[in-house]
Amino acid sequence: MINNVFLTAVWVKDIEESKAFYIDKLGFEERDDVIVGDDFRWCTVGHPSQPELEVHLTTPGPPLSAEFAASINRALDEGGTFAVGLSVADCAATVAELEANGVTILNPPEDRPYGTEALIRDNSGNWIVLVEHHDWTPDQIAEMVENDPSSLNPNVDPS
Repeated sequence: MINNVFLTAVWVKDIEESKAFYIDKLGFEERDDVIVGDDFRWCTVGHPSQPELEVHLTTPGPPLSAEFAASINRALDEGGTFAVGLSVADCAATVAELEANGVTILNPPEDRPYGTEALIRDNSGNWIVLVEHHDWTPDQIAEMVENDPSSLNPNVDPS
């Protein structure tokens, strides 16, 4: 029987720089950082409030094929990959703090039926969504999409 999710992976360009970003900018803590064999680094970070969940920061490389690793690196370079979603108590205040700390803000806080949402970018180009949750119903989401389908993608011009 599955108990929970304990690990997720995020592709990064440089493990050391990304570890510093997640710890120094986002407030995560180091969990593991070991070299395995000649060419693999197992580095995990996690949020102090979630000791059971770890984020594995990993670079594209063996055992992946060279072609697949190159495609992941291209995606990182284009800045369109998704890393994680983070729950925040106050989205506007969190964004202001992160911006003051040099974090790239892709979309400022916007109200959605499910909460206030903002989008930031990590140092490898990954998107990180910040959500201040609000009570919502599925009907509110359906109404939002029916009235403006582009609202699901803030970078699309509906005209």
